[in-house]
Amino acid sequence: MSRVCILWALSTLFEPTVTTPSPPLDLEQAAQRIRARIQPVQRVEQATLLDALGRVLAEPLHSPIDLPPFDNSAMDGYAVCTPVEQDVKGSQFRRIGVSAAGHPFTGSIRPGECVRIFTGAATPAGTQRILLQEDCDAQGDTVVVSGTPEPRSNIRSRGNDLTAGSLLDPAGVRVNAFRVGRYAASGIDKLTVFARPTVGVFSTGDELAPIGTPAQALPPGSIYESNRHALMALMAGLPVIVEDLGSLPDDPAAIRSALVNAARRCDVIVTSGGVSVGDHDHVKAVVESLGSLDFWRLNLKPGKPLAFGRLNDALFFGLPGNPVSTIITWLLIAQPAVLALCGAQVEPPARLHARLTCQVRHSPGRTEYQRGRYDVAAQSDGLAVDICGDQASNRLSSFDGANCLVEIPADAGDLPTGSRVQILPLHAL
Repeated sequence: MSRVCILWALSTLFEPTVTTPSPPLDLEQAAQRIRARIQPVQRVEQATLLDALGRVLAEPLHSPIDLPPFDNSAMDGYAVCTPVEQDVKGSQFRRIGVSAAGHPFTGSIRPGECVRIFTGAATPAGTQRILLQEDCDAQGDTVVVSGTPEPRSNIRSRGNDLTAGSLLDPAGVRVNAFRVGRYAASGIDKLTVFARPTVGVFSTGDELAPIGTPAQALPPGSIYESNRHALMALMAGLPVIVEDLGSLPDDPAAIRSALVNAARRCDVIVTSGGVSVGDHDHVKAVVESLGSLDFWRLNLKPGKPLAFGRLNDALFFGLPGNPVSTIITWLLIAQPAVLALCGAQVEPPARLHARLTCQVRHSPGRTEYQRGRYDVAAQSDGLAVDICGDQASNRLSSFDGANCLVEIPADAGDLPTGSRVQILPLHAL
């Protein structure tokens, strides 16, 4: 073998290995990967109704009683012992008593008799229908049917809403104000709910200054830190315990120390910034050295650099540093995952169809979520949606007036006015 061949062969042994990064994931691919790696919290605890607001039911909940617990009147009027189908216009009845809410008439009604009754009051024995007071004239104890009553009973039957033992809600349902009302109506005062996981939140960047710092005291090139505060505000209504881990410099040692400490006491760690490919983006490398990363890039705009992995038993979400990207990736990726960890049944985000009232510029390649405002179309042909200004990922003002995200498919180019698009209402995310 010639010297040239030998040198070439030796050189190939010591060439650095070039690792081709895995291709970016679509949103649904990323969501499926995350769901496959989440084990919902197993710890449960008892909570009063109001303390359970926003929490997740840990076991099915059944009604201990019929609701309503007795036949009662749906209207103010007169209870009579007359079939619903009978024409009673011009009939006279003798009033024998009164039944009010909480003060039932304890006797029974016979043909030709009536009992003055009020909405919600128990119907006396023998009642077949309630005549509306608007159809009746009372003259002392004599009641004359002067109107033409509709052929209906106006009686709420016992158990017509719920029967004893029926399912109120399955496990995995989040308790809201409407459910609190249903549970209270069934006499339930305590619920078994999943314990709240702890979510640690911190941001990274040498440029970040604490809010409250006087503007004239900001170091050159600095900006106020906002991502951490926005994320904690977005978590305020979730069944989690939020731990503020502060803001960290672009220093691998400081980031490593913070992540190690957070992984000891948090179920989820959420960071913003430091997961892209810049010289000062250290979070991704530190996480890989301490734990594992499942993926770190998405076919998403805004929000391409997003890292997901584990640090010991803690889930890790490394969100991008641009403020709008942080919020969008939290809403679409991290928040559903955190809710699943809480034991909640997570549904796909609600999507509505709307027509654009303006042109949208878009380059094919990544699915984009622009901030928009939808309203009922002037032509009454559904919903109309407008884009809220400049959509740059640093412009938090793009959320001003926004009530939805406008989904632009990855394969779409520029969309002309009138194009049909899907929108995701922000209140449903």
